[in-house]
Amino acid sequence: MIPVLGYEGCKVAVLGLGRSGLATAAALRAGGAEPLCWDDSPEGRARAEAAGFVCHDLTRADAWDGVSALITSPGIAHLYPAPNKLIARAMAAGVPVDNDIGLFFRSWATAAWDNFDVAPRTICVTGSNGKSTTTALIHHILEQAGRVTQMAGNIGRGVLDLEPAQDGEVVVLELSSYQTDLARALTPDIAVFTNLSPDHLDRHGGMGGYFAAKRRLFAEGGPDRAVIGVDEAEGVYLANQIATGPEDDRVIRISSARKLGDFGWSVFARKGFLAEWRKGRQVASIDLREVQGLPGAHNHQNACAAYAATRALGIGPRVIEEAFHSFAGLPHRSQTVAEKAGVRYVNDSKATNVDSAAKALQAFANIRWIAGGLGKEGGVSGLRPFVGTVKKAYFIGHSGRDFALELGIAHEICETMEAAVAAAARDAEAGDTVLLAPAAASFDQYPNFEKRGAHFTELVQALPD
Repeated sequence: MIPVLGYEGCKVAVLGLGRSGLATAAALRAGGAEPLCWDDSPEGRARAEAAGFVCHDLTRADAWDGVSALITSPGIAHLYPAPNKLIARAMAAGVPVDNDIGLFFRSWATAAWDNFDVAPRTICVTGSNGKSTTTALIHHILEQAGRVTQMAGNIGRGVLDLEPAQDGEVVVLELSSYQTDLARALTPDIAVFTNLSPDHLDRHGGMGGYFAAKRRLFAEGGPDRAVIGVDEAEGVYLANQIATGPEDDRVIRISSARKLGDFGWSVFARKGFLAEWRKGRQVASIDLREVQGLPGAHNHQNACAAYAATRALGIGPRVIEEAFHSFAGLPHRSQTVAEKAGVRYVNDSKATNVDSAAKALQAFANIRWIAGGLGKEGGVSGLRPFVGTVKKAYFIGHSGRDFALELGIAHEICETMEAAVAAAARDAEAGDTVLLAPAAASFDQYPNFEKRGAHFTELVQALPD
């Protein structure tokens, strides 16, 4: 773990005792602090006590006496739509509020680094879509290049659960807006902004607040290099805010929609080909069309981001290209789980909203589409422009019939995943893709999207070859 620096001998309150909360408490204790743990749920408190921590009731009037800081889990609201009562009390009392990301950045560098030949570095990835795939792909490229690397944050393990840095190590962190919004310290060496689309708007008080939370990684983080997706207005704005001019190669602009040849450094994908341009000249190109783990324009944008970040570390284009081909993709994100009788089966259970489902529908042809679940506010009418590649839909779950009415495409109401997989496999012909991209939450039938995707995969693998 990373022992937290700066709180030796201090009482530090820890609110929220999930994965990151327990890792935070352990890291505080390892750094000499006294963690005061609290969770609103008895289950959370029981987990902490089972891990050897003493729970301290922060709802008591005298609970804050002598407390130096409050470290809160990312999922607990601190401002919008209304702050958690305990966070509000801490702020009113002047107790600094932080999260594990802030603690990581104040504790990651130590005196031991003075003996390293190459200082460790951090790459942080944020954005609305593609964060996890981009983070995992960067980590995979580093591993294939023989670099010492760890991955954490909103993917894998908590940041304070990482091992202390080694000489020349690169840590890759996926950071959500919940994490960047509150962290009191943000000092990435390379920061990546993938894209922006509406999400978590109640938590951030609207689209402007959501973008502001992402922007903190760059505006307050001051990275040496910034990799910025410029396919939305916010990315164009962010790049403009950081760069001193179009030739400033500290900013690497990326796109999956258009050529970017007029900048100091850019990486873009068009018609399945990734191109790197520097100072008005193309310096490298990669054919992404046969990279099975990165299908579709949205994954080509992820490839551009990962390519740019690792090129900024000096890794060569051919090494990156080889790593692309060995990247298996993340579970439940455009993941090919089987090919049977010429039919490809793809698990994109993570496509829980209209935007992510639209990207999945654009990535494949001849689609047998399994969709539905617990529909979200606004419905799925926004998917109408993207269903041209769908040969037939197989709707499941609570909102399946609503989806059928909204979209008006050839369909079958299947209700369950078992019935949908069986029907899609029955109808599929060689060259088709059976795609699970639900455009809905899973909570009507599954505890999370992972369980939904795992069930789809299990059913597909049980089909005859």
